[in-house]
Amino acid sequence: MAGMICAPEAFAADAGAEVLASGGNAVDAAVTCALAQGVLDPHDSSIGGYILVNFHRNTDAPGRSRMIDAPATAGSLTSSDMWANEYIGPNPDNWGFFLRSKANELGYTSICTPGTVRGLAQLIERWGTITFAQALEPAARLADEGFAVDNRVASYWLTPAAHPEQTSLLGYVRASPEASKIYLKPDGTPYLTGEVIRNPDYARTLRELGKAGPSDFYTGSLGQRIAADLRANGAYVTAEDLHGYEAREVEPVVGHYRDVTIATSTSPHGGPTLVEILNILEGWDLRAMGHNSAEYILRVAAAMKAAFADRNTYLGDPGYVDVPLEWLTSKARAAEWRGRIEAGETIVVPFDPVGSPGTTHVSVVDARGSCVSLTHSLGGSSGVISPGMGFMYNNSMINYHPLPGHPNSIAPGKARTTGMAPTIVYRGGKPILVIGAPGGTRIITSIAQVLVNILDFKMSVSDAVLAPRFDCQAGVISAQIRIPGRVVDEVAKSHPIKRLPMAHGGIGFVHAIGIDQVSGRLSGGADAGSAGMAIAL
Repeated sequence: MAGMICAPEAFAADAGAEVLASGGNAVDAAVTCALAQGVLDPHDSSIGGYILVNFHRNTDAPGRSRMIDAPATAGSLTSSDMWANEYIGPNPDNWGFFLRSKANELGYTSICTPGTVRGLAQLIERWGTITFAQALEPAARLADEGFAVDNRVASYWLTPAAHPEQTSLLGYVRASPEASKIYLKPDGTPYLTGEVIRNPDYARTLRELGKAGPSDFYTGSLGQRIAADLRANGAYVTAEDLHGYEAREVEPVVGHYRDVTIATSTSPHGGPTLVEILNILEGWDLRAMGHNSAEYILRVAAAMKAAFADRNTYLGDPGYVDVPLEWLTSKARAAEWRGRIEAGETIVVPFDPVGSPGTTHVSVVDARGSCVSLTHSLGGSSGVISPGMGFMYNNSMINYHPLPGHPNSIAPGKARTTGMAPTIVYRGGKPILVIGAPGGTRIITSIAQVLVNILDFKMSVSDAVLAPRFDCQAGVISAQIRIPGRVVDEVAKSHPIKRLPMAHGGIGFVHAIGIDQVSGRLSGGADAGSAGMAIAL
């Protein structure tokens, strides 16, 4: 077997699979796939966003995982109290924080310094076998020749905003002349499933980037055009922010669950919360409760709430705030929470913004056993496209706490919290699972459940990914509709619960690859809530 790739977008997975089939390694395939995703999923990812990657090379020491974090960072013209007088509150059932002006959500003032180009280039230049220009070309070809819109992207444009304080994704497009030109038909309506979109501007930008090199995005001709447009339209990101941007090589957070080691993202991302949930669950016999029984759902939901109570209180960019990471991920803290849960204590979570849905992911394992788990995002996208460039920028300002004094408050150069948790699981020092997801902070709760499905309930990777899921971060438990009504009714006797109007998706889109330790056989699981797939070669 030449390897496997698993991603939420079929055409992007195809592009990565072609790289593996021609002898490329996991890094080559992941970067190629990620760049293609940026064309196919305009609100989820692009070169105007940010990435987080976790990877293990077959030549690395047992259990050794490496991470590159290229976050979207607040522009140098921001300040911690800039929106304090406009603050309404956290979005009660979606992501981010509401302002009266919507300045943190939509348009140029919502943009943070993009990290995607720097992060992907650093990854492929150090550990890939193809050039960055070669990795860019499949994405450029998709943009130039056109692609059929999948049902998930089409549904984005048909979904209204859930609150009057919020803007729909179609509203983002309509607010931008450049986005409207690309993503609306001549009659002003959005493209539907199966209809073809072309984006020749993005193709030109990608090919220009391939010729000039990735630094051009930050310090060259492309960077100058970007900076001039941002400056002219009141953005908080400056030319100096672009010039000084660097991706970060960081150590993963490492946890232990049952007989495996979990290597995942560090603060300000979702990994510490994932480890804390698993630490709490480890003290209970989940298998004896029965999968997705009422007892199981109540216990797992309580563990989620406990971990999010800590996350929302303490998590932030460790370059700006003191994050008690060792304590948050300790077995002692988990034991304390278990005792409080078993005693029936009510868990109070400070707030509940569940994070951006505008994210995507790719998991890859190559023939040599190297592994990549790469999550990247635009937040929910700002709607902004600089004239003639074809790609949307992120709107990551929406996820900073608008009030000063919080670990996740705004500061120039600071990264905000995310739910991203690209994860590699090891047994005896050897990788057995490569996993990740889009889905905001529901990434965390989704991955936790899939891991429990595999490790406690001995499900196959595909069964573990497809099994019904639920989420609880503060108040109500949200459950996919496939969790039976009788179970929901039983849970409701003890805790508020609602069934979401979807059978798949809505609670993360998990994409995972399992590695059999004896045979080396690969098995994949692609979330049925997306339009992606796992491809074995």
